Amino acid sequence: MSIETEVLIIGGGIVGASAALFLRRRGLPVILLDMGACGARASGVNYGGVRRQGRPLAQMPLTARAHELWGQLPGLIGTDGEYVRSGHLKLARTEQDLDELRAYRERTEGWGMDLHILPADALRRRFAWLDPGLAGGSFCPEDGHANPRLVSPAFAQAAARAGADVREQQRVVQAVAEDRRFVVRTASGEEIRARFLLNCAGAWGADIAAAFGEPVPETAIHPLMMVTEPLPAFMDVSLGMQGGGIYARQVARGNCVIGGGRGALQSDGFARPSRKEVPALLARAAALLPPLRGAQVIRFWTGVEGSMPDHNPVLGPSSKLPGLFHAFGLSGAGFQIGPAVGEVLSQLVADGASSLPIDAFRIERYTAAAHAAESQSSREHTLE
Repeated sequence: MSIETEVLIIGGGIVGASAALFLRRRGLPVILLDMGACGARASGVNYGGVRRQGRPLAQMPLTARAHELWGQLPGLIGTDGEYVRSGHLKLARTEQDLDELRAYRERTEGWGMDLHILPADALRRRFAWLDPGLAGGSFCPEDGHANPRLVSPAFAQAAARAGADVREQQRVVQAVAEDRRFVVRTASGEEIRARFLLNCAGAWGADIAAAFGEPVPETAIHPLMMVTEPLPAFMDVSLGMQGGGIYARQVARGNCVIGGGRGALQSDGFARPSRKEVPALLARAAALLPPLRGAQVIRFWTGVEGSMPDHNPVLGPSSKLPGLFHAFGLSGAGFQIGPAVGEVLSQLVADGASSLPIDAFRIERYTAAAHAAESQSSREHTLE
């Protein structure tokens, strides 16, 4: 059976689901497909950091708009998703790291982050529960964290309430362009025809792009995370580290959520916590956060996320087919900007243009000529 719609979205994570929600608010018919449960993969198993600090300069307009949308979360999706603006503290191991944080503050001046540089003595006075050997940090007062297991599915649920046709457990087996329509076929035998196709397939986004003649060097990453038993409250900010390695936050129930390192891909196609990486993460956490010493870890987990060489997403129109739009490869940092990316996609479909500058994210940057001049990855990106 063939089904017709105006917009078809592949991928029900926070990007695809928010795009569906914003499109329905514009009155467009939408079908949203996900191979499993919406918001259950990268969007639902990530660390939960909702931060602007540490992002590449090209993402500043996106992250600023996303910050506004996160402030409207209950009105958007019907829940606050345990979102708190706790502040985000990026730590420096060395004086060189602290100098890089100072330089980043200068480069991002004017974007409303109000970054405060804390030398070592000020850091120890304000955050006495941290490793006293740190060189300092940079504090962003209005960044924070949320519960991805609540927020990400809630976007799909809100889209469904707004009239989107949300179809879970629908694995795409073919996507082609035929007769000025995009035709997508699923493993269950459905055929959906649409005027617009949004590729929000996360770590599988490159497969969809390649099917339309636009190969890109996306890789799959498997961030490693763990959560402790409930502990007395001590950590009142979300933490990251300049140069990466570890990130942490404590929720209202007292559990500490900690990430760093990678899981391991298994032969069955699923990623699991790595026996090699787990001890290293435990050691880093105990060294950075002395109150964790002796605490019980109740769960380790990992997921799968799409990553690009420059740590920026692929976002924007296809270079080959009108009506095809890409939004994938958010490189472990898509949770915060996800709603803004979804809004941009809705504008591209409904208005033919985005209100935010997105040229830096176009898929054309991975053509052969552009790829030869590809810039080095930013050390600012830390995956939390």
